[in-house]
Amino acid sequence: MLDIKFIRENPNLVKDNIKKKFQDHKLILVDEVLDLDTKNREIKLKGDDLRSLRNSLSSEIGTLMKEGKTKEAEAIKTKVSLINKDLSHNEELEIQYAASIKEIMMKLPNIIHDSVPIGKDDSQNIEVEKFGDPFCPDFEIPYHTDIFDSFSGIDLEAARRVSGNGFYYLLGDMARLHSAIISYARDFMINKGFTYCVPPFMIRSDVVNGVMSFEEMDAMMYKIEGEDLYLIGTSEHSMIGKFKEQILQKNNLPYTMTSYSPCFRKEKGAHGIEERGIYRIHQFEKQEMIVVCEPEDSYMWYDKMWSYTVELFRSLDIPVRTLECCSGDLADLKSKSVDVEAWSPRQKKYFEVGSCSNLTDAQSRRLGIRIKGEKGNYFAHTLNNTVVAPPRMLIAFLENNYNKDGSVRIPKVLQPYMGGIELLIPNK
Repeated sequence: MLDIKFIRENPNLVKDNIKKKFQDHKLILVDEVLDLDTKNREIKLKGDDLRSLRNSLSSEIGTLMKEGKTKEAEAIKTKVSLINKDLSHNEELEIQYAASIKEIMMKLPNIIHDSVPIGKDDSQNIEVEKFGDPFCPDFEIPYHTDIFDSFSGIDLEAARRVSGNGFYYLLGDMARLHSAIISYARDFMINKGFTYCVPPFMIRSDVVNGVMSFEEMDAMMYKIEGEDLYLIGTSEHSMIGKFKEQILQKNNLPYTMTSYSPCFRKEKGAHGIEERGIYRIHQFEKQEMIVVCEPEDSYMWYDKMWSYTVELFRSLDIPVRTLECCSGDLADLKSKSVDVEAWSPRQKKYFEVGSCSNLTDAQSRRLGIRIKGEKGNYFAHTLNNTVVAPPRMLIAFLENNYNKDGSVRIPKVLQPYMGGIELLIPNK
């Protein structure tokens, strides 16, 4: 959410930002919010004048009563009564204007960073850098569910009977590999100095509104019927929510945290053949990282965070690349974002396995996360990044460590989490 003072002083910049995000239908909102802001300030000024006049008259009543001038005092009391009615109406207008202003402000996108490429959708995202050499073996790599099945490691049919489409059972070595990757990612981030956390898996609506736009919420979140609770789509939501309405001490910054959680998503819309199986599902597990920091440090942390994900994937022998998200592909609260994509030797292309975002002070303004400063409090910056998100990570791992005979290599760093196993042998 933007600062109303910033919009007041930079209306054209805000409109240009909206155009860069190809959201021209929101241009009218800038004029609407400025009009409401003018009316709100006029009402507030009128309220201050009314309160000042009431205080002056109340003081005069006391003086008249002491002097025994009851009749005059009663006449002024009548005036005070009328002022109170006027003030009550004025305060109602203040509340209405404030609510309308907030409603519009929640729809305006965050100011994107100057370096963000301008583009309408994800087809115009720009490759930044490749890490590791993408390869295609001289043998065919099966579809990922077929690899799982060769290890008796997946049961989609039973999951459909129990929960419907978009769910799965992982079994045996595949379930163990899934847990091993999560555990390795957890320790990897702890060794980077991040504090490990297991957060709540449900959050209230005020936190949902604080961490994401309504459009994202509608497309992603599952609502708990009859309660003010939503299942999290990512642990970033509850991790950032942890700091809601807090005034942070400068000497405690930055807060660097890594969290484990299951994630639940509606995943609306139809998807292609490569997204069947367990590529796009309603429930998965993830290791996440978040940072809450000083505004001037946020882009330094941004570069560190995505580089940690790249480093982790490379330690598991998976080639990756980074992709700069263009303006039209940025969610409204994001100022800058980069996707990390893993190489698929079966598809002979990269696919998304994580995303790193700097939201500057957009979430902090919505949630009231401030830093105590010497000359007044100011809003913190927040960032988030995927460490790993099985089962997509499993797809990348299996394809890049798959052998011609159907076995799967276990990289050295992961072997301690797999009981020392160096090679997984299929049983089918």
